[in-house]
Amino acid sequence: MNQKELVSAFKEIGIKAGDVLLIHSSLASIGEVEGGADTVIDALLKVLGAKGTLLAPVFGALGVIPDKLKARPGALVSPCPVGTLTGVGPAAAALFKDHWKADTVHGENTPFSRLAAKGGKILLLGCDQDRNTFLHGIEAQLELPYLRECTCSFEVNGKKITKTWPGYPGPHRDFIGIDRRMLESGIMTIGKVGSAQARLIDAKKLLEEGKKWGKEDPAFVLCDNPACPDCVEQRARIFAAEMGKEAFKLAMSSRLAGRYVPEMIENLHACGIRCIELDYVQGKPASMMPAEKLAAAVKEFSEAEIEVTALRLMAVPADPAKFCETLKKAKIKTVLLPGNASPDAVKAFRKAKITVAIYNCCQSGVELAARAAELKAGTVLDPAAFAAMGEMPFLRSYRNGRFIKHMVQLDVNDALFDGTAVRLAKGNGEIKELVSINRCRNFSGVLTLGAGVIYPATAREMAADFAKLLKEI
Repeated sequence: MNQKELVSAFKEIGIKAGDVLLIHSSLASIGEVEGGADTVIDALLKVLGAKGTLLAPVFGALGVIPDKLKARPGALVSPCPVGTLTGVGPAAAALFKDHWKADTVHGENTPFSRLAAKGGKILLLGCDQDRNTFLHGIEAQLELPYLRECTCSFEVNGKKITKTWPGYPGPHRDFIGIDRRMLESGIMTIGKVGSAQARLIDAKKLLEEGKKWGKEDPAFVLCDNPACPDCVEQRARIFAAEMGKEAFKLAMSSRLAGRYVPEMIENLHACGIRCIELDYVQGKPASMMPAEKLAAAVKEFSEAEIEVTALRLMAVPADPAKFCETLKKAKIKTVLLPGNASPDAVKAFRKAKITVAIYNCCQSGVELAARAAELKAGTVLDPAAFAAMGEMPFLRSYRNGRFIKHMVQLDVNDALFDGTAVRLAKGNGEIKELVSINRCRNFSGVLTLGAGVIYPATAREMAADFAKLLKEI
């Protein structure tokens, strides 16, 4: 193609005189061009005219067109070491002003937000949405939980400055996944320049609609591929942020989390859960672990920024006082005991300053409440256990037992009346009702996923089940 043909093609796709245009490009995608990148730039500047401005990102190896634009006489460069743009035209100076002073690299008071305010456009020339840096501005303005910090040292007017910006984009995004949505909503049109597809996008509309999409679904630009570690981790950050807004503390049972400690840590991080209840480790009750190994496991969790909320005992130890030494060595402060624990055993734990709560073990809600009052202990409500004995966990156990007064933990599980464990809200455990009522009263205790039963799904599937249940409440 020659310059005249390019000018015609750019006008045909909708670029007009006076536009402020941010271009992401692949010269090779256009095909053979007489004069190469300079001819493409000349053609764009001719279409934009004296009142128009051409911008391009120059913060990495983004192709020959941005490099050639930056080298043009009169080209400006935004004064920020990251998210840097170059530009030619009368609007560049105002767009770039004090870029480094903005709170984020791509958000408010940056060239990206100013481009939208000026009614600017974005051109993806022979490349797809994965190259669309403007989308980082939407993420930054939404303050999405998976964004990170970026720290750089640079010079401004001869003075060395070190600055940290929050809201900086991380690894993989599925920007390609919103391409069709942009087209169908009228934000973008697709034309052709040479051999290249040319996507022309209204920056203001994209910002407005993108922020709506992100508020509805903070993971709107993340893929759902379970084999993509980047998006799995970023989705986990979103879930962890959402759980941080709840009054309760969310944990997962170690039996559900995995067989070995490293596997548990990996699954907890992938789920966005930062607390664990120790019930089983390597297929055996955690209480059977030697003191040194139990302490090492707790330390390993702590180093991975995972809190051990409690140790669940399947039976009361023969010598509770001696077992308390094991707990102290492991720095475990709470034990969950079966509801038939003796007053002497509870007294021994309490003397060692270990917090005690009891879970239902063949007791009705009323009986467990009475037992808790006798032992001066908190209660753990296990819906599956109540259902297995024929008692409706919410309509009868929770209400008749007045659990609102003494409950410190809700085991998040479900089961049929015959004891068969099922996925959440698929059985007789009335788990949806129990989570809802405790959410309404801002329950500040622990909700433990998979405690009490063997959940018939993986750790990550259960976390997804719980997230779905919360959205339905």
